[in-house]
Amino acid sequence: MSTPPRRKASDFDPEVLRLFDQYVHGLIDRRGFLSGAARFAVGATTAAGLLAALSPQFAAAQQVRPDDRRIVARHVEFASPAGHGTGRGYLVRPAKARGPLPVVLVIHENRGLNPHIEDVTRRLALEGFIAFAPDALHPRGGYPGDEDAARAEFAKLDQARTRQDFLAAVDMVLKLEGGNGRLGVIGFCWGGAMTSLIATQRPEVLAAAPFYGPAPPLEDVPKIRAEMLVVLASEDERVNATWPGYEAALKKAGVRYSLYRPPGTQHGFHNDTTPRYDEAAAREAWKRAIALFDRVLRKGAKGARDAGKATRTA
Repeated sequence: MSTPPRRKASDFDPEVLRLFDQYVHGLIDRRGFLSGAARFAVGATTAAGLLAALSPQFAAAQQVRPDDRRIVARHVEFASPAGHGTGRGYLVRPAKARGPLPVVLVIHENRGLNPHIEDVTRRLALEGFIAFAPDALHPRGGYPGDEDAARAEFAKLDQARTRQDFLAAVDMVLKLEGGNGRLGVIGFCWGGAMTSLIATQRPEVLAAAPFYGPAPPLEDVPKIRAEMLVVLASEDERVNATWPGYEAALKKAGVRYSLYRPPGTQHGFHNDTTPRYDEAAAREAWKRAIALFDRVLRKGAKGARDAGKATRTA
């Protein structure tokens, strides 16, 4: 049986995409989405069918298997005394790395450490980094295996303590055996906002790539010491409304940054598990993020790029 073709954002009415964005960010509930999307359901397609079509398909998008021999992956716990006491995350290393490697913190969306973010973490390890993805939902029992349940649990988090958990993760990864002491951060949506926030709080962060995340408190922007790659979607009114003030603050503070905002893209365009994925834009955004991390985090480490990068052939 042939696999149905992957649906694209252009297959959906822009209003349906707007409703879906509101739904995944907790601005409306499932009933609100279904009610709003009902008028766009035609033929055999129902509002519930539209929601199912827009929801993640993790297995179909997986790029690196958890048991890939080119990596070593495991879940580890770390101390978070100012947060929830103990944090947990997914640690992935290249299997045959030689010499100290840079570390990249990977920060998930508002559903916790789901299979997609674990896959992104493995992809970074194949690029020659030690990658660590903390799970904000660890205090709630971890990712529940369902996106709706994950969003519901995420809404119950004490965000102040969760921020402390992620700052504790920074402290932990800076001490990892095999690390070169140079740290980058990448995050998506909620994780994009957390990426910028961490950059304002931890001067040890040398490079950061927030993907379509709202701006941090602007009064804290002068504390950023990292070089920033800000990735935005073109069709993302909610997040993009925070960008002019953020950019002005970056310029005023003299923070080195670049902006990548590809045309025709939706919020979440890097996530290849949903129709909002834009392959060309996602590849370019990833390419730019890896180039930033290579240039800044491998600085002074001759030959580290080739020594750390795992071969892409299985």
